[in-house]
Amino acid sequence: MTAVAVLSVAPAHAAEEPAHDLVVYGGTSAGVAAAVQATRMGKSVAIVCPEKHLGGLTAGGLGWTDSGDKSVIGGFAREFYRRLKQHYDRPEAWAYQKPEEYSHYRPDEDAMWVFEPHVAEQAFEQLIAEAGVPVKRDRWLDRSGKGVTKAGGRIVAITMTDGETYRGRMFVDATYEGDLLAAAGVDYHVGREANGVYGETWNGIQVGTLHHAHYFKLPVDPYVVPGEPTSGLLPRISPDPPGEKGAGDGRVQAYCFRTCLTTVEANRVPFPKPAGYDPKQYELILRVFATGWREVFNKFDPAPNRKTDTNNHGPFSFDNTGMNYDYPEATYERRRELIEEHAQYQQGLLYFLANDPRVPGDVRTRMSRWGLAKDEFTDNGNWPHQLYVREARRMVGEYVMTEHDCLAHRDPPNSVGMGSYTLDSHNVQRYVTPEGAVQNEGDIGVGTPQPYQIAYGALTPRKAQCDNLLVPVCVSCSHIAYGSIRMEPVFMILGQSAATAACLALDDGVAVQDLSYDELRERLLADGQVLEYTGPSRQAVVLLDPTMLPGIVADNAAAKLTGDWKTSSVNSPRVGADYLHDDNQNKGKTLARFEVELKPGKYEVRLSWPRNDNRATNVPVTIRHAGGETTVSVNQRQAPAIDNAFESLGVFDFGAQAVVEVSNAETDGYVIVDAVEFVEAE
Repeated sequence: MTAVAVLSVAPAHAAEEPAHDLVVYGGTSAGVAAAVQATRMGKSVAIVCPEKHLGGLTAGGLGWTDSGDKSVIGGFAREFYRRLKQHYDRPEAWAYQKPEEYSHYRPDEDAMWVFEPHVAEQAFEQLIAEAGVPVKRDRWLDRSGKGVTKAGGRIVAITMTDGETYRGRMFVDATYEGDLLAAAGVDYHVGREANGVYGETWNGIQVGTLHHAHYFKLPVDPYVVPGEPTSGLLPRISPDPPGEKGAGDGRVQAYCFRTCLTTVEANRVPFPKPAGYDPKQYELILRVFATGWREVFNKFDPAPNRKTDTNNHGPFSFDNTGMNYDYPEATYERRRELIEEHAQYQQGLLYFLANDPRVPGDVRTRMSRWGLAKDEFTDNGNWPHQLYVREARRMVGEYVMTEHDCLAHRDPPNSVGMGSYTLDSHNVQRYVTPEGAVQNEGDIGVGTPQPYQIAYGALTPRKAQCDNLLVPVCVSCSHIAYGSIRMEPVFMILGQSAATAACLALDDGVAVQDLSYDELRERLLADGQVLEYTGPSRQAVVLLDPTMLPGIVADNAAAKLTGDWKTSSVNSPRVGADYLHDDNQNKGKTLARFEVELKPGKYEVRLSWPRNDNRATNVPVTIRHAGGETTVSVNQRQAPAIDNAFESLGVFDFGAQAVVEVSNAETDGYVIVDAVEFVEAE
């Protein structure tokens, strides 16, 4: 299978369009939001975009929406997700599943937050058609230095590689790459700033910071011949040192495709063997399997009609770590090469897991039941048409959002929308530790205490550089702040706000930087945007270091798992970076087993979980001890009695080993596995 028709050579159009009030460059979800909003405000608009398909990642496989706090998603974004709900309210929308069988379809909710790619694309096309917005597809900005015509500090026109020119009074750069802002001479940054630049903690190189579950939890040899450095490194491991913690670098977090998979035979295309397939590229995951790791399917997030939004999970997965550093500023030709390489890697990994006899049989058999969804991406071999460009350029504008804004350390001025998602960065590099093992670096997951405001100044360049451009995707922020802001609902929110500001600035005859915020705020609120959070603050994230707790602690990473466990870091207090949950599915088929070596004697056994109202009240926990076995029923809907973190299960005599098993058999909610603690009893 050959990938993606994401980048192509534009045909010759060579004409000049009439001037528009607003030209939106980029057909992402933000671009659609901006165009529809400007049309509703009575302005002439055109979308000019490299894409052939509208909606970016929202229509390109990312159907498991990173919504964060849904209460702060308003305006066009909310309208979009409501439109998806209206689609799924119709019986004919459910070809391969009954709606009551799908846990994320809730008839009483106003919006649908998980969906199929083609449904999202249809919704975007409907919104554009209803607004009457012309869309010029497969148009590529000339980045040779001739693509942007400016008069003073204003863009007058943009020219494509085929010579076609689009004149406008205002412009929005809605691309994932920030190509227009760069061509217009606006300052930007690529990579991670040093923590010292903005006084941050979670920016820069993060060697030794191991959040989520996307790292090598047990030692894995990186060399072609184990134990022999002279044999060379396995593929996709960097020979370079990772750098010093907190220092800046030019690397960007990993990209992948969000694939839509299914096990429905009538709608399943078996994973094809891609051209140039090389099984040696996947040797590293075989060594991960040899450690007992079996979390391959943990991010096969269920979408309607028995499909998935499949994301990266684990130390070696669908993220093509370290292979995208030059993408943000690369030529179109080089980007096409990188996109094809990413597709070949990911298609090859799917084929490898389903077919290579060295893959453990339980994984291989299960993977072979999956395939690409036949009714998705039908013009691209059922493969997503959009690479997940998690981060590229970031503008350095009038205001720079940082972790201080996201973590409520300061209040950003002049809110034009809200974010709420975790500060989330995927891994950036894979390297060899001083101990001679492979490890990943760059994965960060830090919860925000409450939704936060996004400053209008983060959408505007410095006035001296350009005064009629707004940027709702490659916004002005640090790397780690972008880890939270970079969510598709937020892009739609900011796209609407950017267009609103552009239209009002046109009406007032002022630069976008000089627009009255009071006027902007009034219109945003009138159009349904949410600019402040009025709900309760979330509890501060409390992470317990297992090395600082009394007794012997086995975190969830040490458990031997049976069945499908999902990883989460939403709630706390918790031990370590994350915990596991059963997704309230497959009751009786999911088990976590802790085997802990002890000095013989009496121990109090404690279980840890972060409470939530969706937890099971009857979790069976079995302790195997010197006197036999004891099963205790645990109510995880209640907070544990010991510091809100641990609950005592009793005191037991143990020999040299203790076994604790957590099951989800016949449970009435989500079952959590965080940690088990053994404290010597007097």
